[in-house]
Amino acid sequence: MAQKIITPQGVVYLDGRLTDGQTRCVHYHSGPDVIAIRFKCCNTYYPCYQCHAELAGHEARLWEKAEYRQLAVLCGVCKNQLTIAQYLACGNKCPACGAAFNPNCSRHHHLYFGT
Repeated sequence: MAQKIITPQGVVYLDGRLTDGQTRCVHYHSGPDVIAIRFKCCNTYYPCYQCHAELAGHEARLWEKAEYRQLAVLCGVCKNQLTIAQYLACGNKCPACGAAFNPNCSRHHHLYFGT
């Protein structure tokens, strides 16, 4: 069941096989694994594509480049939402709190963000 998260930009829902309160999950749980992605298909944040695949009950839809101004990335540390464009340009560091994001997440961008 998705949990309700209060962010500076409003209420969002986070689901997944979480291991802590900073969006780490059973699949990705190292120190900088502190982001969640809002999936376009269900408007719910998940810590990773594997959590979505296991729990959502439907296939993921990619965010198109024309939608990169949408708030779709959640910092698990400060709960600030970033637009896709902000996230892709942030240098693996939350612009709001400075928390480090895992640079290896870029290997999975094609699973979330289209062209």
